[in-house]
Amino acid sequence: MIITNESDKKNMAYACRIVAETLQSLKGIVRPGVTTKELELYAEELIRSKGGIPVFKGYKGYPSGICTSVNSQVVHGIPSACVYLKDGDIISIDLGVKYKGFIGDAALTYPVGIISDEAESLLKVTEKSLYLGMEKATDGNRVSDISSAVQKYVESNGFSVVRAFVGHGLGKNLHEEPQIPNYVVGKPDYLLKRGLAIAVEPMVNAGGYEVSILGDGWTAVTVDGSLSAHFEHTLLVGENGPEVLTKL
Repeated sequence: MIITNESDKKNMAYACRIVAETLQSLKGIVRPGVTTKELELYAEELIRSKGGIPVFKGYKGYPSGICTSVNSQVVHGIPSACVYLKDGDIISIDLGVKYKGFIGDAALTYPVGIISDEAESLLKVTEKSLYLGMEKATDGNRVSDISSAVQKYVESNGFSVVRAFVGHGLGKNLHEEPQIPNYVVGKPDYLLKRGLAIAVEPMVNAGGYEVSILGDGWTAVTVDGSLSAHFEHTLLVGENGPEVLTKL
């Protein structure tokens, strides 16, 4: 969606601010012994207290307000009262908020206690790849400029970019055109225009890029059991660079 109207931009920016503040607040309670269900309940209460709606809940049948993906889980992990975080885990939390018809979407991967050197490197590389990709969100560039920046950095550090899931446009709907792959694909490329709202979201594996879906029909995991990290921001394509809406 192209966001040009100031009122629309203000509402989308507020939805994104709720997302950012919720992810920031979750940092304070991600620790050993906490269940992923507790994280969901905390996030949903905070989102609603700020006037937002957790847009993931019920989306295409997804049962929860946030996604909580632990260690080898790539994305779409379902919060559970039976999943306790432990020292050394990493957890990716993805959430979306609707406010006055507009949507914000972002994700962070958090360390739980003291994590391994490999896990720490994976988090740093994945987050840096997101920022390198977002730098290319400039009027007149193409989606492949974002994709190439992410892929080159990730692979130069010995990790792999997930192919099964990609970033996307958004606005009044959670998923809109264009798709934003984190790797270069050989098909017609999309021209980025000022005001276009997109979510850039590299998902990076410590091993191979292949994923499979668990029996719950949602949770994606690495096929080889390697760790996975996920970072995401919602932004508007700008004249000379992005306007990142989900960054505090």
